[in-house]
Amino acid sequence: MFDWIDTRAEARAKAGLARRVRPRPADSTNLDLASNDYLGLARDKRVTGAAAAATLRWGAGSTGSRLVTGSTDLHTELEYELANFCGAQSALVFSSGYAANLGALTALSGPGTAIVADQHIHASLIDGTRLSKADVVVAGHCDVGQVTHALATRGKRRALVVTDSVFSVDGDLAPLADLAAACREHDAALVVDDAHGLGVVGDGGRGAVHAAGLAKAPDVVTTVTLSKSLGAQGGAVLGPSRVIKHLVDTARTFIFDTGLAPASAAASLAALKVLRDEPERPARALEVAQDLAFRLKEKGLRVSTPTAAVVSVQAPSPEAAFDWAEACRAQGVVVGCFRPPSVPDRISRLRLTARADLSEGDIERAVRVITETGASAGAVSRPR
Repeated sequence: MFDWIDTRAEARAKAGLARRVRPRPADSTNLDLASNDYLGLARDKRVTGAAAAATLRWGAGSTGSRLVTGSTDLHTELEYELANFCGAQSALVFSSGYAANLGALTALSGPGTAIVADQHIHASLIDGTRLSKADVVVAGHCDVGQVTHALATRGKRRALVVTDSVFSVDGDLAPLADLAAACREHDAALVVDDAHGLGVVGDGGRGAVHAAGLAKAPDVVTTVTLSKSLGAQGGAVLGPSRVIKHLVDTARTFIFDTGLAPASAAASLAALKVLRDEPERPARALEVAQDLAFRLKEKGLRVSTPTAAVVSVQAPSPEAAFDWAEACRAQGVVVGCFRPPSVPDRISRLRLTARADLSEGDIERAVRVITETGASAGAVSRPR
């Protein structure tokens, strides 16, 4: 019955696309450039302490869906604080960013809707468009002209434009203001996944949607994750109050999913407070990303220009990317390894994530290890 699985596995292995699950030790001494802990809050004692206290008070899990027993005072407070911090009218917390994207897209679209999606949107948004039963048009990456044309020529009455704010592979920024203008010209709504913008982009890390002046817009909906800059777990949808009320009634990943654990809600609240009290953290994360990119370019590597905390370094092939990442790990530097089909442009790369708590010594070590191992992988084009 499942012999075909072995055939597929062999093909992936030959193509250098096999994946493996590698548990990390709690006391690792490796330099972490692979996680999404952009602000260094996942182990902050204020954040972990809040999580521990919430577990002791509320229990290990939320015990049910949000509409049954899964909502606590922590969830309500988190929704208020998220909306207030990001400048939105309302917010709704989900168990993950993935669930938030699925819930938002399926609840706000349907058979009578046209969806225009950027070519490089996150997998969770892609899955949301597939489940939506809408007519989907894929526009070129950050191509406002193609989006405008698709909206102008659509056959459906309702329309959504869907994009990441900061794209997760190369870390480039979507033209949100121009997309919003195109939406308003053609009576469409804009849905923005700000997972990589929250905590890094804009005034005090309030996100790319806030930075574009769209946080309170009546036709813009934002999704975020709590597992990156906030160092916790979960996701949320932010937007007009009537949209959030609609999601409570119709978003299946909200209605039928167990609510976010109280520990994660409390950790996110604590992280938000740190972010408010220490607004220099977002600027430091961006500074580290730009410093890494500049130094690696100087060493002859093909590196993206970061607009947030993501830095992409191209590899010659999937096999080379895997070997390069393994060589970095062997020298104590953990980096992300992105290969097809996970990358929309089919270009393999190392994906580095900057953190606000990296020191000058950490940056120097990272550049040295990545450059030296990159030379062996054939990634250095003009060594110096």
